[in-house]
Parts: sequence; C-alpha cells; structure tokens
Amino acid sequence: MRIAKVWIEHPVLQLDQVFSYDALQLPAEKGKRVSVDFNGRQIVGFVDAVTEVDDGQPETQVNGRPLKPLLSVLDENALITPELFELAKWMAEDTLSPVISCFQAMLPSKLKPKSSNQKIKMEQIAVYVGEHPLLTPRQKEVLGWLRTEGPTVLAQWRKQSPAITRTLEKLGCVRLDSRPVKAREEQAGQAEAFLPLNADQKRVVQEIQTSTQDVILLHGVTGSGKTEVYLHLARQVLDAGQQVLILVPEISLTPQMVARVKGRFQNDVAIYHSALNNQQKYEQYCRVFEKQASIVVGTRSAVFMPFDHLGLIILDEEHDSSYKQDSLPQYHCRDIAIHRARHFGCKVILGSATPSLESYARALKGVYGLAELKERVNRQLPVCTVVDMKNQNRAQSGILSDVLRQKIADRIKRGEQAILLLNRRGYSPLIKCGQCGETLQCPHCDVALSYHKSIQKMKCHLCGSEFPLVTVCPKCGSRTFAAPGYGTQKLEEEVARLFPQARVLRMDADTTSRKEAHQKLLEQFGRHEADILVGTQMIAKGLDFPQVTLVGILNADAGTARPDFRSVEMTFDLIMQAAGRSGRSQTPGEVVIQAFDPNHFAVVAGSRQDYQSFFYQEMQYRHLGGYPPYTYLIALTFSDVRPDRPKQSAQVVAQALRQSSLFKVLGPSDLFKLQDRYRSRLVLKGKDLDQMKAALAQVLQEYRRQRSQAHLSIDVNPLILE
Repeated sequence: MRIAKVWIEHPVLQLDQVFSYDALQLPAEKGKRVSVDFNGRQIVGFVDAVTEVDDGQPETQVNGRPLKPLLSVLDENALITPELFELAKWMAEDTLSPVISCFQAMLPSKLKPKSSNQKIKMEQIAVYVGEHPLLTPRQKEVLGWLRTEGPTVLAQWRKQSPAITRTLEKLGCVRLDSRPVKAREEQAGQAEAFLPLNADQKRVVQEIQTSTQDVILLHGVTGSGKTEVYLHLARQVLDAGQQVLILVPEISLTPQMVARVKGRFQNDVAIYHSALNNQQKYEQYCRVFEKQASIVVGTRSAVFMPFDHLGLIILDEEHDSSYKQDSLPQYHCRDIAIHRARHFGCKVILGSATPSLESYARALKGVYGLAELKERVNRQLPVCTVVDMKNQNRAQSGILSDVLRQKIADRIKRGEQAILLLNRRGYSPLIKCGQCGETLQCPHCDVALSYHKSIQKMKCHLCGSEFPLVTVCPKCGSRTFAAPGYGTQKLEEEVARLFPQARVLRMDADTTSRKEAHQKLLEQFGRHEADILVGTQMIAKGLDFPQVTLVGILNADAGTARPDFRSVEMTFDLIMQAAGRSGRSQTPGEVVIQAFDPNHFAVVAGSRQDYQSFFYQEMQYRHLGGYPPYTYLIALTFSDVRPDRPKQSAQVVAQALRQSSLFKVLGPSDLFKLQDRYRSRLVLKGKDLDQMKAALAQVLQEYRRQRSQAHLSIDVNPLILE
C-alpha cells in the first residue's frame, strides 16, 4: 500500500501535523498538491512524503478503519522544490508557525494550497509536429510558418487560413495544446552600458568578492552608489551561469530598481511584488521555475522564488521594517535570505545607509562582513537646517516654517524640484468635538478615525473601515467639530495655497491604491511634470531624482513619542533616508528638518548624516533597557471576540512559562481592540533564543489541546511592540 503524508490547508496549531491517505491509485509525490477528504470536507494539502507499507500494518488504518484515498492530484510536477520544502520546515520551526502556513507564504495565490483556489486561465496553442508527404505548396507554406514561429496562440494560427490550419491539424502535422494564459509583459527598452566604478566602489566590490563571510553588510551613505555596486556584482554572477535575487522593501522602490536592472540585463529579469495581479505573479513564478529568467527583482515575497542555482542575494535598504511579515507566518525576509544562501553556498549583501542596529552590531563583531562607502559619488552631502517649531509664528502657516517656505519658493524660481515628507496620511489624524472634546473612534479598533477631506469621510487606518462624516457629536449632541493636526492631504492643500504657480503631486497609500500608481507618479515627477512631491515614508528612501535639491521633513520627531523600543531608531532612519534624496546630482542640495524637539539626538544625528554617533548612543539605551540586540524577544498576542478570554488565556500561558528562570515573562498587557477582536500580549525576553523557543514550544503543546482558548499569534524577534 502507498501512503501519502499530507499537510492540510488549515494553518492552525491544532492541525500542525501530517495526515495519512491511501495513495495507491494516484501519482502522489512530495511537493505536489492533492485534494483530500478531511472531516467530511474536500480540501487541499501538500504531500510531505509517500511511503510503501505492507497491507495490514498499523499505518494503513486510523481508529480501526482503512485510510481514506486521495481524491485527486492537482499538479503534474511538484511545485515545491526539495530546497524550498526543507526551507518551509525550518521556517515553521524558526517562527513557531504551522508548516502549511509556510507553504502558503511561498506560493503565488493561484498555486496556494487552498480549496478556494482560483483556476489558472488556459489558452490553446498550435504546435508543429511534422511534415506530411501529400501537402500542397500552400499547405507547406502555412506549416513552414508555424515551424518558424514556434508554438502559437490558436487565434493567430487560424489567421493564416482557417481551412488550411484545420486540415493540417487533421493530418497530424499540427497538434493543439493548452498552456496558461500569459499577461502582457513590458519589454525592456534600449540596453544601457554599465557605469564605470569609482575607486571606493571598486574597493568595495573587491572586498565583497574576497570576503570569507557569507553575509556582508554594505554600509554606504545616501548617494554613494550602492546600486551600481549591486549591478556589477550581479553581472559577474550571471556571467558565471548563476541566478541573482535583488530585494527592495517597498513597491515604491521597485520601478526605479527594475528600470536600472532591465536596462542592464534586458529581458532576463523577472519581477515579483504585491502590485502584480494573481495571473502576473503566477507567470513570473513560472518564468523562474522554468529557467526563463536569471535575475529577480522584487519585494519581500520574492525571497521564495523557485531558484535552483542561486549565486547572489541582495537586500537593499536592509533596515526597513517592510521586510518583516506582519501576519502568519511572521518571518523576516533577511533570515530567509540568509538560510537560502547557506543552501546554495552564495553570498548575501545587506545594503543600507542606516543599517538596523542588529546588523551593524553583528558586522562590528565579525559575524557579518563589513564594506563601507563613506562618501557620495558627487562628494557633497546636503546642507541641513533644523527648525524649532515651538518658536515659529503659526498664525501664518501651521505647517510650513518660514525657512522652508522661502526655500521652496527659491526652488520654484530656479526650476528645481522639492520633496516634502510627512509620515501621516489623510487630512487630519482625528476629529474632535469642539464642545465636550470627544474623539471619534473606530468601533472595530478603538483608535481615532482620521479625516479624509477629499472624500468627506472618516477612515480607520488599521482596519480600513470608512464612515460618513459625523455632523452631531454622539456624546453631547454638539454640531461643532475640530480637526487638529495635519496629514499629507492637508499639507498638499497648504502647499497649493502658498505656491499657486507650483505643480504638486501627492504620494501616499490613498493615491497609490490603483495598479501601477506608484510607477506612474514617480515617472511624472521624474519627467519634471511636478515641482513638489508630497508624501509619506514611501518617498523617503531609495529614490533618485537629479533635479531634487530640497527636502523638507515635517514633524520629524513625531515618531519618538511612540511607545516602542525601536521608535527612536525608526525616526533617525526616516530623517537620514529622506535627507538623502536631496542634492544627488551636481547641484548642491539642502534639507529643512522641522521638529518640536530639535535637540533630540535622533534629530541631531540625522541632520548631520552621522550614523555612527547615533548607533553608539542608541546602543547605550538598548543596553540599559535590555532590548535587542542585547536580548531576544518573542511576542505572544492572544485575541478573541469575547473581551475576557484573551487575558485569561495569556495568564494561563504566562504561569506555565514562568516555571523557567532562563528568561523573563512580561505581561499580560491589554492592547487596543483590533477588527472587533480584544487582545492581550505577553513578551518573552532573554539572551538565548533557542531556549525561549524550546520552552514556548513545550507550553504550546498543552495549550493547543485546550478547546476554550483565545487565538494565539506568535512573533519571534518582533520589530514593533506598541
């Protein structure tokens, strides 16, 4: 008897195990998707292994009954390569997640093991088979056309002659096959030459090539030419017949990186990010699987592309929090990249002007290699001015300081461009009753609703719910409301009022929700169809516009007020990265940083583009507080629709975990309601991550046996603890 061990599609801890099915009649293999009967429902799973067992053995029965047979095998070939299969197992162990959730994270939507799977669109194609001895000259001509063209879509084949093409099919000269429909893919433009490297770039390339370290941190100031280093390294790897993966943290950075990579490597490039539709993702995945592309540019999920001879992985802006998945399984892209690189024996390059504290500390300790570019290619950093907003005359403008207004006016006169960063979208972050002070909150999330003036609605930026604008206070009945504070919509309105002659673009989550919106906005700005670009953090990093000579950073220190141990680091990163967009070409750049605490060390270090001083000062605070990189953290979040259950479940788990003296258990602490679910959290803090995970895994075995329990989400090495 052939027994298939199957991981079923439900990503819950209680079902995190393989289930046995009779595979005698079907071609089940490891890595293929199969349809099975599970508890009376037809669902989809992944085959973990197929074994031969003699009839009558205990494995051939469950509770005295014969094993259920597999209903069907969904794939002709295994979708998950052996390397990816083992990666999923490791990933589940590393993140304390169900194995099936890791498989689901790896595949494009059309291939995920879900019973609600969308069908892959198919099309018929004509394929040349061979010649027939009795063909007419015209038939030979049509058949010769197909032989030259290769497999051709049926509609195009029929255009040659409906009657002749059908006759050739009947004669067996041509057969009709089916293949997945291909979406239109933009072809690369004219090939671009590689730019010559300067002395610093050549030195860094040499250091990376000769390093004995598998992971190398490339720390380069903004505008130092890190991307050109990536491209030269990629060319050498591709010339050796290997594959390259280039990762960027956000979609907003993808168009510029894709343009540069395609310019050098033409159509040998696959692109993979969340803005692609399901069909496009499927096709890009297949291109790599079928070895039709050797270099991949993409965001976080591209780290799972099905490579078979990977030679280099690059994480650009490695510090960015977008590399961390915030839903099950909560993996960090950097960890996956390093694990895959070990399998292929290739190097990982972590590039950033503001490396994460963990990465830079590892580089200083020699765990990672370290290569540094300390000067810009044009040898001039922008000049920074810090404005104390407490001393500004806010009667004229509550948003732009006098200094920033004057410098914007100067840029418009000179025909140059400016970028204004405000890391808050919408018109106002809250709506408040002018009579009783009541703040209008999302009923699903217990957070303030933001005012979006352009659509006259209130929005929750956590769950996405929208509500009509309230005209009567639900608490006191007053009709007087205030919208204090400001977001990018209000900033755009203010800029348009102050500079009516200027062309303004806004780039935030509201203006980039449509397909290819990021690319279109950036192309507009790159063609100088706008003088000022207003936006959130998505415009703060990686972008390179030669005409931008001024960057204004508004509410620069707002992030330091967040109750999170990384808030200061993230504030510094945002300031330094945004400042780095100015003066990247030959014209000198300026930066105006508006802050209410201009002496905060994150603001001071960011204005000086001084990563080292920030690193050493922030590391002192991390050491005093016992936070990463001096310790490891694991966050456990319990959630339920009933308000009492999360805290009760958290207390049960906390009591079990406190039996160990190897780490601290902090909490439980109540969190705000999110999407109608009440939440409570525990945080484990210790110096040995493996010990913490082992102790937690043991406690979870007992926890998942209990029926009355809150849903548990586990985040190993969380980036945010708000």
